[in-house]
Amino acid sequence: MQNIKNVIFDYGNVIFEIDFKKAQDALQQLGIQDIENFFAHKGHNSLFDDFETATITPDQFREGIRLAAKNNELTNEEIDAAWNSLLIGVAPNIHDVLLRVKEKYRTFLLSNSNEIHYNYIVDYLKNEHTLEDINTLFEKAYFSQHMYLRKPHQEIFDKVIKDNNLKPEETLFIDDSPQHLEGAKKAGLQTLLMTENPKNLEAFLKKNNII
Repeated sequence: MQNIKNVIFDYGNVIFEIDFKKAQDALQQLGIQDIENFFAHKGHNSLFDDFETATITPDQFREGIRLAAKNNELTNEEIDAAWNSLLIGVAPNIHDVLLRVKEKYRTFLLSNSNEIHYNYIVDYLKNEHTLEDINTLFEKAYFSQHMYLRKPHQEIFDKVIKDNNLKPEETLFIDDSPQHLEGAKKAGLQTLLMTENPKNLEAFLKKNNII
């Protein structure tokens, strides 16, 4: 990595710890079978892609879960609780680390997300970290459901680059998903695979000479 002036962070398992196994277990408890094909880190049912690009509404997503579970009696609250179970949280020092990175680079957030998770995270950040606006940690935060695009497609990276007049060759993208890095590379970005638990973000950035 050379001549880095901009850093784009993924959110889940780079900054905010998530646990796919917890969601898999919770969805199975709702009655969904063959969970590895239905929902996993490296692949999942198209229902999740549609929700992350706001092609479907939260209520349509919940209906998709009821259909997959073959249980029309599942409540919105039960579905949301199962879906949000993967969201673990942010370690106490991480926001300070991000502000330090922001002092040195132009920084951005780019996350595949959805309305149910986003609303949970906004409330969590207010209640647990007294953070009113995640944008204060970055120059700008981007979420897939607001852009109608998702990683790993090159178009979402191209939009962030164009919106902010970034030079791709001077921009580093950090993500824990190898398939997302491939999309970033197609857009000309430098990439770095997150290999640590998010609570170790500071050490990871130091190891890779980011801070």
